[in-house]
Amino acid sequence: MAKSVNEWYSIIEAQYVTEMAAVGVAVDPSTWSQTNHQRIFLYVMAVVMYIPGMLQDIFKTEIDTTIAAMKPHSLQWYAEKSRQFQYGDNLIPESDNYDNTGLTGAQIAAKKIVSYAAVVEQERGVRIKVAKTISDDLGALAAGELASFSDYMSKIKDAGVKLQITSGPADNLRLVLRVRYNPLVINAAGARIDGVTMTPVRDAIKTHLKNLPFNGVFSVQKLVDAIQAVEGVNDLNVDQVQTKYGALNFSSVNIWVIPDAGYLRIADDDLLITYIAD
Repeated sequence: MAKSVNEWYSIIEAQYVTEMAAVGVAVDPSTWSQTNHQRIFLYVMAVVMYIPGMLQDIFKTEIDTTIAAMKPHSLQWYAEKSRQFQYGDNLIPESDNYDNTGLTGAQIAAKKIVSYAAVVEQERGVRIKVAKTISDDLGALAAGELASFSDYMSKIKDAGVKLQITSGPADNLRLVLRVRYNPLVINAAGARIDGVTMTPVRDAIKTHLKNLPFNGVFSVQKLVDAIQAVEGVNDLNVDQVQTKYGALNFSSVNIWVIPDAGYLRIADDDLLITYIAD
């Protein structure tokens, strides 16, 4: 960044005082008036020194702007811009940013309805999966919210990039398990005998699903580990693991799967557990 005129003036003035002192002439700039010839001369020199640096800064800014405009954006950029979307606000003309002048941090945060975003490169473009926070869980954007978000992304995307934007309910998980339990801790119905919770295994499964990263891998083995960590569970057998998205049919999961919606949930009716005393 170029030095300012005042910075150059201070440098030149100090050098002038030093050089004059070297030839036996004492100079005290603090005594100069605004119209002092020496002061005016040094100021003109400062302006002359400032101009090349200023022009260089302008040139660098133009080059940086040109490069930024030409460089295709990364998948991470699309994900970050998705989370920066502000529902109900217009973009600054010819920009991908908002004018938040006068808004508090809380007001801005309330407008940013996209809590989670994942961007996946596909053969025919880029898919963006998004979800918002509903109470303490994930949920789909409402139809109007999704339409506004889609328009926002179409305005800021790179030219020629085709976007597929989705925000839907969670994929469904279906489990059939046999659990061997310790009768000192868990009863035949699967509840803790001390009454802390009536559904410790079910709770562990749901907590595990909620803790998975958005658009992360659901691993059968890691689910098994989460269940075996429940106090009173001695062993288990997984008889069936299936998932489905929307109205599609359930399909088996052998090792792992990435939920199509980006997240996975299980309904009580889709969790069948047989408890076997050890």
